[in-house]
Amino acid sequence: MSASSPHGLLINGEWVSTSQAAPNTNPSNLADVVGEYAQGDASHVDAAVAAATAAFPAWSTSGIQARHDALDKIGNEILARREELGALLAREEGKTRAEGIGEVARAGQIFKFFAGECLRLAGETVPSVRPGIGVEVTREPIGVVGLITPWNFPIAIPAWKIAPALAFGNCVVLKPADLVPGSAWALAEIIHRSGIPAGVFNLVMGRGRVIGEALVQHPGVAAISFTGSVGVGRGIAQACVQNGKKVQLEMGGKNPQVVLDDADLAQAVELSAQSAFYSTGQRCTASSRLIVTQGIYPKFIEALQARMAKIKVGDALATGTDVGPVVSQAQLEQDLSYVEIAKAEGGVLAAGGLRVACHTGSGNEGFFMAPALFVDTAPAMRINREEVFGPVASVIRVRDYDEALAVANDTEFGLSAGIATTSLKYATHFKRHAQAGMVMVNLPTAGVDYHVPFGGRKGSSYGPREQGRYAQEFFTTVKTAYTLA
Repeated sequence: MSASSPHGLLINGEWVSTSQAAPNTNPSNLADVVGEYAQGDASHVDAAVAAATAAFPAWSTSGIQARHDALDKIGNEILARREELGALLAREEGKTRAEGIGEVARAGQIFKFFAGECLRLAGETVPSVRPGIGVEVTREPIGVVGLITPWNFPIAIPAWKIAPALAFGNCVVLKPADLVPGSAWALAEIIHRSGIPAGVFNLVMGRGRVIGEALVQHPGVAAISFTGSVGVGRGIAQACVQNGKKVQLEMGGKNPQVVLDDADLAQAVELSAQSAFYSTGQRCTASSRLIVTQGIYPKFIEALQARMAKIKVGDALATGTDVGPVVSQAQLEQDLSYVEIAKAEGGVLAAGGLRVACHTGSGNEGFFMAPALFVDTAPAMRINREEVFGPVASVIRVRDYDEALAVANDTEFGLSAGIATTSLKYATHFKRHAQAGMVMVNLPTAGVDYHVPFGGRKGSSYGPREQGRYAQEFFTTVKTAYTLA
């Protein structure tokens, strides 16, 4: 079929139609259908894995220049089309247009970075402890990789999984989030025209319980990289261990933002607002726990309330919008339910927390919510234990730095942690003792570079890190070869 609506699956270099398709609806305007996207089933997974398996021998041993050129071409086209693709992303997921364009640019930069990694593949030559024997340690691709990606970063997260997988010589079957397939489909269409051989990259859209399950259980899939919920991730880990597959998981976060008495107040308020509420709080790195020492607590609350009053909630594509809609009705209901849970547990709602009309005047019906701020909360409250994944933040008052650090680490998660302080002593100590994979000093917890490792500790992550040069730990396997001289 042609690469037109309804948007088909990509299997073995061909666009494939299916008997079922699902609408992709704009959360800023429920009357706007972005497109119809094919829904695959287990038979399509079988076909995609078979195509990837057939393509693997040639691709895994192909010249590094050809791989570099293909990935660089993909990156260049993404960057050239950032405005168009950013608008598509904002329309289907609800990020503001500016955030969508920024995410698309990041995806393009990721592909260009890994184009370079194709040319930087390296190994080791070391002497053996036995005379007359040489030892070579090299990295090789692992085979067919299943990639299961979430809805909150619909082009960046697929990019940071696809690009290293291809750069290191693997073949891919991508299952994007069924809630936002448009950006992943657009990326697949670019990859399709890049010169990469048929079968090396395959796109199978559909329900997670159908496509994701089939990928995880398929004997032809050597590894699974998953980003999503904790519950699903733990089930995938168990299945992969049972089936001998390599597995990489990025799951949840309940990220702390510590604000000390000596912090620059304006800076602390701005980075807290950016971390907690922008991108509608739908980031695994968002700060949902604001841990504030008692000396600055009253001033911080007052200043943050004033900052929140300036946040404009509205259509993601409208000029002037700061925070777009929640991604879906189900997510909105979850966010609002946590507002009620926090109230019932004694949290004081200091701002927002209600479903609202679009503030930018479009009149569209969408999933809009005023960012919520709870104050005077306790660490044991559910609002401080469970990931809401929406524009909801709570403030915890603490005595001093020591208590702030203890509260920050008192969570089953460990993705990102931040501190606002002018003290080199406390900043240095926090960087070492925060139980998180990523630490931010006087910066928002949400916002990371594409060329360095991404990942967390405890219940947030499992397996090797993503992004940067560390991606090779997951997408390659090590071989040791001995040669008698």
